[in-house]
Formats: sequence, structure tokens, C-alpha cells
Amino acid sequence: MIHIIALASDHVGYSLKMEIIELLKEMDLEYKDYGAFDSKQSDYPVFSYKAAKAVAGGECDKGILICGTGVGISIAANKVKGIRCVVCSEPYSAVLSKAHNNSNMLAMGARVVGVDLAKMIVKQWLQTDFEGGRHLKRVLLIKDIEEGTM
Repeated sequence: MIHIIALASDHVGYSLKMEIIELLKEMDLEYKDYGAFDSKQSDYPVFSYKAAKAVAGGECDKGILICGTGVGISIAANKVKGIRCVVCSEPYSAVLSKAHNNSNMLAMGARVVGVDLAKMIVKQWLQTDFEGGRHLKRVLLIKDIEEGTM
């Protein structure tokens, strides 16, 4: 069960993040917004880091990040130990990233996906559970890489 979702964007993703906030409200889900708080030029690594630390530290359960392409903001998030952030431009990858890879953060590009598609991606990602089983072994191998024990 999802309790609190961390949100972050840069200035390019700000408008889409506000649309996602409305979706989360409709879904009756709590969220914390880690910035940007307007569309003035900003640096995505700052906000990505804050949201990723909140997820990795247990303050939030999942996270959603938005920049121009989703790539930069996801790279920054994936530098935080314990984060498995995936960039998605369509729902199928979002679903499988959760079901097979137990992704805990989702990144999207405001210049890549429109509002309706972004909402579809978010809904499906949030509503998908990790399957475990044979996939757990692989997630644990990823953790071993992160820990430097592989």
C-alpha cells in the first residue's frame, strides 16, 4: 500500500507535476512536493536528490520525478543508494518496471509525454505490485552491485 509519494521536478516539468498532483488528489493519495515550486529556471539534481533521499530514507514510499526528458532527473535519483528510478514514456514499461524490477521512483519527460499519457503512466505504475519470485533474485543482484558486494 502506498502512503506518501515524493514529487519533484525542474522548471520544465513544473506544469506537468501540478497535473500529477491533481491526479494524486483524485486518487486520494498523499504526497510531498520537493520542488521546483514554480517555472523559473532551476536545477533538477537538487530536487531529484531531495525526493530520492525521502524515498530511500522511508519518509515517502514512492517517488515521481519530471524534467524535460525524464533522463537527467532519473540519473540524479539513481545516485542515491536504494533508489531504482525508471524513465517511462508509456505505461507498459512503467508496469513492468514495478512488477519485475520493483522500481520505487518513476521519471517522465514533460517534453516527451502529454498530460493524459503521463496520468495513465502514473496510474498504472502506482497500481502495480512487485511480483517477487524469480524477479526478487535480480533485484537483490542489483542491490549487491550498489553495495559493491557482487
